[in-house]
Parts: sequence; C-alpha cells; structure tokens
Amino acid sequence: MLRRETWRHFDYWLFGTVLLLSVFGIVMIRSAIAGNAELATSPRNQTIFVGLGLALILVLAAVNYRTWASTTRLLYVGGIVLLVGIYLIGDAAFGSTRWFEVGGINIQPSELGKIILIIALANYFSNTMDDPHNLMWILKSFAITMGMTIWVLLQPNLSTSIVLVVIWFSMLWISGLELKYILIFGGLAVAVVALFLVLIVNGVEIPLIEPYQMQRVVNFVYPDPNATHGEQYNIEQALISIGSGGWFGAGYGNGTQVQLRFLKVRHTDFIFSAMAEEFGFIGTAIVMALLIFVVIRCLFVARKSMDTFGALIAYGIATLIFFQMAVNIGVNLKVLPVTGLTLPFVSYGGSSLLSLVLGIGLVESVAAHSQTLDF
Repeated sequence: MLRRETWRHFDYWLFGTVLLLSVFGIVMIRSAIAGNAELATSPRNQTIFVGLGLALILVLAAVNYRTWASTTRLLYVGGIVLLVGIYLIGDAAFGSTRWFEVGGINIQPSELGKIILIIALANYFSNTMDDPHNLMWILKSFAITMGMTIWVLLQPNLSTSIVLVVIWFSMLWISGLELKYILIFGGLAVAVVALFLVLIVNGVEIPLIEPYQMQRVVNFVYPDPNATHGEQYNIEQALISIGSGGWFGAGYGNGTQVQLRFLKVRHTDFIFSAMAEEFGFIGTAIVMALLIFVVIRCLFVARKSMDTFGALIAYGIATLIFFQMAVNIGVNLKVLPVTGLTLPFVSYGGSSLLSLVLGIGLVESVAAHSQTLDF
C-alpha cells in the first residue's frame, strides 16, 4: 500500500492525463478496426493492457525509485539477454524478428529496452556528475547505449535504434555536455545523414540496413504519385484522411477512409490520421496538447527531484514520449519517412503501452518520493 506521504506527493495530473489518453486510445482503436474480424479482439486486448498499465503505475510509484539504481547492472544484462534471445526463439513479422509470443501475446523486448537504457544512463550520469565531462566520459555513456542498441539494430529495428540514440544524446546533453562536443556531434550527424541519403538514393547496400528500410527513404525522397499499394500509398491515404477531417471531423465512426479501409494500419502507425478524419483539427489538437502536457509534467517532476538520478529518469521519459509523438505525427503528415513508431498511449500495442506506463510509473515514483510539486 502507498503511504499517506506518497499519495500526497503523487502527481495526479500526470496520472489522470495518461488515463484519459489511454481510454481515448481504446475508443479510437474500436472505431479504426470496425468490421475487421481479424482485429476484432484489439479493443479488448488494449483494455486489458491499459488496466495492467495503470496498476503498474501505482505499484512503481510505491517503490522508491532509488531502489532501481542498485539493480541497474542486473536490469541492463537482463535486457540484453532478452534481446539476444529474440534470435533463438523470437517470432518473425514484417521482415524482422522482434517478438516473443507468450500465451498468444506478443512481447517486444526492445520496448522494455528503452526504459532499461534510461535507468542505466541515469545511474551512470548521476554517478559521474563530478567527473571531467571529457571525451572518455562521453564514450563510456555511448558504450552503455550501443551495448543494447546493436541488438535492436540487428533485429532489424532501425526506428527503435534511433530512439535509443536520441535518448542517449538528450540525457548526455542535460548532464552537462560541453558546447564544443555538441557542435562536433552535430556536424558528424549532418555528415552521416547526408552520406546515408546519398548511398540509399543511389541503391548502395548499407550494412545492418534492410532493403525495405532503404525503400522507405527512397519513397520519401522520390515519391511515386501513381503508387496503388505499399507504404507510399498508405501515406497518401493518410494525408487524404487528415485533409477530409477539416476542422471538426466527420464524427466518431463516420470517417470514410477509415471505415472503408482505404487507410491501412489505422489502429497503430496511422491512428493519428484516423483520429484526424473523425475528430478534425480541433480533436487532434486536443490530443496533442494532452501529450505535450504529459511531457511537461515529466519535466516538472525532473525539476523538483531531490537528486540527479531521479531527475534524469524523468527527463529521459519525457524525451521518449515527445520524440515518439513527434515522429509518429511527422510520418502521418509526410514530413518524415515511415518509421513504425506508434503514437504514445493512443496506438494499439501492448508492449509499447506497457513500456510507456512503466516509464510513467518511474516518474510517479520520483514525484512521490520527492518534495511536493507546485501546481
């Protein structure tokens, strides 16, 4: 049971917003899969995941977040073991091997890896705050990141690998990365991305990058306006869905692109487009505002934390939610290549949802075991 002090410091605004987004996700998934017998159990499954997730938040809030600092090495090794295990007994889908199937439920270790990496980096940076912030300090944190990222990249899962690297750099930056290193890394990043695009556009094979991943970039740079299937077609249908929604949308369950199934993967990657068609600009703006509010609450918890470890955990979770939200919406609006990242708390997916609520539970633990938040 939570102690009275824990309940008093518990961030109800954060919890309530996550609950609201999760329930809306169930409602939106129900509309998105209407008439599809193969996906008929999706709303029920998501409801179960939401219930488990909310319980996890309360359990994690009751556990002092400092406990995880002493188990960081065990968590990190366990996460790598799960990722390596994918190659032994994992199930393949969509050209990659990312899931364990347990009792009919797909478990994606890379989603858990995001949370484990945040804890591991928070522990490293908090323990080395007084060390010289030199190149060796940076390289050690990079080694921690790549120790997990490489196994995700080998699945192959490029989008999650990028998420892990973004988490590393954001936590490195907030931990006191010097300006000269920011400029150096920024220049290297621009050079690498430019080289990456040139090689892909010219059809040059790149190690660890699968042909379908390269094709996603090609489709983004040189879209085929006459495509009648595939990811380019899906993007065009997503834009049509968003445009047809107007200011207020066609109404719940009345979106033609959704209900007539022109919009594909509408309950996962493109649920934002489905939402835009049915609830319009106003509805999507409200959902985005709620997601941004979750990020802001996480940042408030980070600012109020009584130690660096807790602050970095909350900051890392805020980065994770914001980046996934921005990329998912960017894909739906055709300003980014297709990635496969879901919209936090709204898209269908048990592993994704549970990893996010694990993160929220850790943030709630930081809030509950720190001083009272200012509302």
